[in-house]
Amino acid sequence: MTSDAPLLSAEFLAVDTETNGLARERCELTEVGAVLVGGGELHDRWSSLIGVSQPVSTGIQRFTGITQAMLDRAPPPEAALPALADRLRGRVLVAHNASFDARVLRQAFSRAALDWPAPPVLCTVSMARHLAPLQQRRGLGPLAEALGVEVGATHRALPDAELCAQVFCALFKRLCANAGTVGEAMALLSPRRRGARPRPRAPKVRRPVERRPDLRALTGGPGVYVFRDADGRPLYVGKSISVRKRARQHFTAGAAWTARAEHVDCEATESELGALLLEHRLIRALRPPANVRGVREADGQVYLRCRLDIAFPILEVAREPAAGHAVCIGPVRGRAAAAELVEQLNSLFGLRHCGRKLPRRYHPSAYGQMGRCLSPCLGDLDPNLYRERLEDALRLFVDARDGGRALLDHVEGQMHAAARARSFERAASLRRRRERLESLLFRLGGVLRAVHSGARLVIAPHPEDRARADALWIAGGRVVDWARLPGAREEVAVRTAEALRTAPVRPGELGGWLAPDELDEVRLVAGWLASHEVQTLELEPAPVPGRVEAFVAAALRG
Repeated sequence: MTSDAPLLSAEFLAVDTETNGLARERCELTEVGAVLVGGGELHDRWSSLIGVSQPVSTGIQRFTGITQAMLDRAPPPEAALPALADRLRGRVLVAHNASFDARVLRQAFSRAALDWPAPPVLCTVSMARHLAPLQQRRGLGPLAEALGVEVGATHRALPDAELCAQVFCALFKRLCANAGTVGEAMALLSPRRRGARPRPRAPKVRRPVERRPDLRALTGGPGVYVFRDADGRPLYVGKSISVRKRARQHFTAGAAWTARAEHVDCEATESELGALLLEHRLIRALRPPANVRGVREADGQVYLRCRLDIAFPILEVAREPAAGHAVCIGPVRGRAAAAELVEQLNSLFGLRHCGRKLPRRYHPSAYGQMGRCLSPCLGDLDPNLYRERLEDALRLFVDARDGGRALLDHVEGQMHAAARARSFERAASLRRRRERLESLLFRLGGVLRAVHSGARLVIAPHPEDRARADALWIAGGRVVDWARLPGAREEVAVRTAEALRTAPVRPGELGGWLAPDELDEVRLVAGWLASHEVQTLELEPAPVPGRVEAFVAAALRG
């Protein structure tokens, strides 16, 4: 439609969109509704749910009434949006806060590799501002009520599009009294500074379409991609559970490096964990300029750690494991709960409550006076006694697969021993401590276990096909081997034996040892495993023959 088309004879399409509630390039369309308006009356109605690449938060699900299950069954953007494009051609797009809806739609069309129809756009908020200036509340519902339009259900695309269409019809006569053509209506409603004279609108120049690398060969599943310039130098490394879709999104975000992207390489993986691990290793190897340095921070995840290379070691809470000789427990969620657990362990085993630097005291601290600290700060404590107490505490999380359960059993054993010795006050105190520890462990979530302890075979599944997975052998906190299933299924038993032979930590050792350049990968893998339910086979003690093959077969069957 041209801007000189008569306003009275034009057709309008009132549109409303629902999204996942995120900002900028993370914003995805979840539903679109459209109502055809002509001659001041409502005609055809159309709506569709739109599939999304990332799960929608529970808050948005409650707000819109669009559940994740509905979106899982919805058609993808490339299948649903062509019907909307057909309805927009030759018509004027009308929306409430039209700049938002038009931007969301343009972004969705770009991600789906579809041409945006670029229709003329009119906004009912601007219409109310210019044509009903006494109406101060310009939200869709309040504005409709002020214009005498009945308001029903909201926050779904089609009901909101119908309400927008009715508001548009209520203001249409006033618009026609002030503008004769579509172009004049757009000029009338365009925002301008107060006191500024209207300037003639310059002819719209269509910007050249940005040339993109050929993305058709990229996998539609999980994997890693590398954008390169014309000379083959890496520009950006990324990962996704849907590589082709994620690679397209970079060209809607306006990143500076996309103008230099000429080629794109891709390596498919069988799982999100595999993609995350491969991305990290490629970033370290290629050092692309567009990647932010470091590992993505896991929300709220912390470690309990103890450096064993200092005199009278202490337990502390930190965001990452410790380099060197140390015991690192976690990751767990919640710094405050983790700090309280450290205090409980210190009091239970008589460990230091002060910082890493040991102060020199001439009198016991308050904890020492209460019998909750061995008081090495006095300078007369046998270091071997302190180490024994420290080892008793750490062994709960090194030797046991569930350190939280081992800690509760330890306190319960002390409680029964105190009761047998008829020390009932101490038994009651230990009972209260056990109840508090249960509450803390529930808040922390997950399994409290030293990162370096044990060896495990982890099956990380494909996000869509349960018959495919990545097998990862983890020992000493590190990924020591990695294979794709079912392709390497016949080699799993042999590779398991080799992983155990080359494991960096031997059974019975108290602490692990991590080089500084290994911390990021250990934190990445441990953080992902702590927040996902995956099938794991413990490899210490070594499983009997046939156990590994049976485990893998069961995991691939789902």
